[in-house]
Order: sequence, then C-alpha cells, then structure tokens
Amino acid sequence: MHELTKVTPSRRPDLHVATEGEFSGWRTWIRDSFESHIGPFWHKIEDDGSIRCAFRVEKKHLNGSGNVHGGCFMAFADYCLFAIATHELDGPAVTTNFACDFLDAAREGELVECTGEVSRAGGSLIFLRGKLSSADRPLFTFSGTIKRVKRKPALQANA
Repeated sequence: MHELTKVTPSRRPDLHVATEGEFSGWRTWIRDSFESHIGPFWHKIEDDGSIRCAFRVEKKHLNGSGNVHGGCFMAFADYCLFAIATHELDGPAVTTNFACDFLDAAREGELVECTGEVSRAGGSLIFLRGKLSSADRPLFTFSGTIKRVKRKPALQANA
C-alpha cells in the first residue's frame, strides 16, 4: 500500500501525492471510488509539461487468462484522459466519447505507462489521444473526448 499525503491547493482537495515507494512524487485522485478500488493509478507532470501516467499490474488487474483485463486498460485510459487534460481543465468534466484498440497483453508485475496529448481544446470539448505501453512494447491505443460541465445546484429536500 502506498502512503499518501494531501497536496495543499484548496481547489483540488482530492489530489494526493505518494510520499514513498515506487510512485513517490506521483499524483492520484481519490474522488473516484471505482478508480481508487481498481487502481491505484498515478500521473506526474514531466519537466517539459507533458503528462505521464502509470500503474503496476497486480493480481487484481488480471483476467482469467492471467493478462490485464481489458476493462482495466479502459478504466486506466479514462483516468489518463483527465490527467493528460490537466492543463486544459479548470472545473468538472465528463467523458463523452472513448475509442480504443487492444494491441498486446500485460502481465502481473509489469509497469504500464501512458503518454498522450490534447489534439484540440475548444470551449466545451477537449479531444485527446494516448498510448499505453510496457517496456516500450505498445499495449493499447485510445482516443477520447472530454466535455467541460457546469455543476448543477443540488436538489434540496422539502422540510
């Protein structure tokens, strides 16, 4: 288990950073129960401003054949969409489109990494693409669209 410490910016109280272990200095979000359950997934901002994401394959990520479950790759890639869009996002957003290609399998113990880019960022839509790999072996490619959304006020119960 990785020990986490809160990052101080008040606009992102859900952003945490590892303080020890393999991913020391890497960030993760804890707002998404599903991602927290199947992860941990990590990201960091490189010196050139690009984003790199990663996770270490554990037994819980495997399918019955001993390879990373396709749904795990897809969930990680969705996490990566938001990490890659870090410089473009200033509020809540949702995935509106996602497409992928499975190229190769990954097995327990491997480090799966993601690199990607924002293809275009408009007023409400952000278009992205990325690639998952392990030791320079391409595993999975994806593209997706994120839509910036405005939070609706919470419904209040009648007293």
